[in-house]
Formats: sequence, structure tokens, C-alpha cells
Amino acid sequence: MTDLPLALVTGASRGIGKAVAHQLAPTHRVLLGGRDAAALEALAKELPGAKPWPVELTNADSLASAVADIPSLDVLVHSAGVAHLGRVEEAPAQAWRDNFEVNTLAVVELTRLLLPALRAAHGHVVVINSGAGRNARPGWSPYAASKFAVRAFADALREEEPEIRVTSVYPGRTDTEMQQEIFKGEGRDYDTSHLLKADSVATAVVTAVSATPDAHLTELILRPN
Repeated sequence: MTDLPLALVTGASRGIGKAVAHQLAPTHRVLLGGRDAAALEALAKELPGAKPWPVELTNADSLASAVADIPSLDVLVHSAGVAHLGRVEEAPAQAWRDNFEVNTLAVVELTRLLLPALRAAHGHVVVINSGAGRNARPGWSPYAASKFAVRAFADALREEEPEIRVTSVYPGRTDTEMQQEIFKGEGRDYDTSHLLKADSVATAVVTAVSATPDAHLTELILRPN
């Protein structure tokens, strides 16, 4: 088990992050990143070789301390995120700040701190983006802007770090707790019939990570069937 490559998955306590952790566990040692320490502990008991990695991604000091003992990292999956929606005329500045703080700046800072570890392993960074990172819909502006920004970050990182593979994954609407909250905010009944499964997104992540060394899957776009 100690010889397996090491993966860090943020947002691992639920949704897509949890599904990714499950699918990586057979072939990787997995650090389970998230805020809910109890949920991470419970998940770690299900996955041999997995360890909780509870950290507040928006706290610079906590983040720097948490990465200090990671000398080499094979896979970094950014799945943590928030979705504060609203029209430009209605969304307060705090909604924009919250989206950018978690969806963009936390991704940038965690990656920056782990660059030496990623370089040492010739690692792979996977950014779970969103359909909103390619198409800004009415009423989604604060969230979409943060996802467009993290798309630019991933594109720049790919060019700056040629020894590290960087993949952006753009799922359509996916059956997660976050999506339930979005439906509620839209005043709609929750209907999963036209949603992706979290496991389907996780499968795309594993496909990118397990690609042969000569292949670099830079972008994956998933839409519900």
C-alpha cells in the first residue's frame, strides 16, 4: 500500500469529491480533504490506505501547515467548491468574494504550495470546473466568473509547468447536495432524471489520471445523456 501513488482530493466529504476518492482508492493512497472532520474519518474507514486531511482551504496559515508534510504528490484533485448564484443587479459583493475565495483562490494557493511536491512526482492536477466555466448563464454570474477564472488558471499552469499534467473537467449539472441547494434556490422540485451521476464525473477524472504517459487529457466535457 505504501508503494501506491499519493492523491489529494479536496471536497472529499460529499458529492463528486467523495466519488473521486472512492474510485482512486484502489490504485492510490488518498488524502481526503475537507472541512467536515467526522465525515472524512468515516470515509477513511471505507477506503484502505486513505487518510483524513481536514483543512480550511481559505485559511492561509492552516493550508501552509497542512501541506508541509507532503514532499511528493502524484495527483491533486480540486473538487471543493461553493455556488452562490444571482443576477448582476442583485448579487452582493460578498457573493462574488465567496465564490472567488473558494472556487478560484483556494485552488490557486493550494496548487502553488504543492508545486514542489507535484514537480517531484511529475504529478497531475485535475480541476473540477463546471459547464458554467464555459458558458455564463443569466443568474449565475458570480459563480460563472469564478469558474472562468479557474479555467484560465488551469490553462496558464499547463503552459508554465510542462512536467505536470493539468486537466480541467467540465461537468453538466450533477446529482449532488450542492445541486439540491441550487434547485431549491431556483424554486424547482429536485429531479435527477436529467442529471449526471457523481460517479460518472469521477470516472472521467480517473480516465484522465490513468492516461498513458504520452497522453495529456487537457479538457473533458461531460453532459447528461
